[in-house]
Amino acid sequence: MNKIGIIICSASGADYETFDYPVETIHINLHLNDVLYKDFVDIKADEFYYRIKHEEDLDIKTSQPSVGEVLLKYKELKNKGFKDILVITISSKLSGTYQGCVLAAGMIEGVNIRVVDSKSVSYGEMYLLVEALKLIKEGKSLDEVADTIEAIIPKIDIYVYVDTLKFLVKNGRLSATKGALATLLKIKPVLRLTSHDGALIPFENIRTSKRAIKRIYEIFETNTKGRKVDAFVAYTDNLEFGEEVRATLLKIKPDLGEVKLVQLTPVVGAHAGHGTLGVGFAYKD
Repeated sequence: MNKIGIIICSASGADYETFDYPVETIHINLHLNDVLYKDFVDIKADEFYYRIKHEEDLDIKTSQPSVGEVLLKYKELKNKGFKDILVITISSKLSGTYQGCVLAAGMIEGVNIRVVDSKSVSYGEMYLLVEALKLIKEGKSLDEVADTIEAIIPKIDIYVYVDTLKFLVKNGRLSATKGALATLLKIKPVLRLTSHDGALIPFENIRTSKRAIKRIYEIFETNTKGRKVDAFVAYTDNLEFGEEVRATLLKIKPDLGEVKLVQLTPVVGAHAGHGTLGVGFAYKD
């Protein structure tokens, strides 16, 4: 097995998983009322969702890890004997983490580094990590691993149901006027994370929660019909809803096998808000 160091950012949710290969995480910053928290290290998902649900005026911001922090992580792996390092980050359209990792890679010598922009988030990002680990165990080189997972990126599709528009307004993705109007009309937007550039964009505006999630089921059934896929469900503070959605996906497509159920980390939830739920699938053919 080639000795390849692996780094992924905390937006993936990798901190909440266990792996049989060493995986390092760089943690994105979360700011709550100007208090700095490291994602997962200082605050975990359940505490975060409780706070944003019960602290109405909580000021929420996120920021990327510093280039110095990333460089330190590279140096640690180099000192452990890794000559090759694979880095997987949240979409560069959603965070400056990717650019920071690229900049840090140019500040260290004696180690080969490939930084992969996942153009995704949550399990869409971690899916690439899982595939990379398989390839490393097969003895593939750093470039072979990076090239292969980069080829997977366009095959990942994610649709997001948003329960409250409050956080889209707070982070500037929706104007306050449009947000108020949409709330009045009981609009539940369905967003799509586009795999060609990693942007999170409006897909459809739908009246009522039931219709919104039904529409996601329709999209899933249409887009995956006759195709082999891996699927996942990402929830926030709504585990029971996530389990219900997972069960429905299995009814729609019984040959799915396992449907991964994961919780969105605080730095992702800061932009999505409580009650949000995502459905993703990766085409295998």
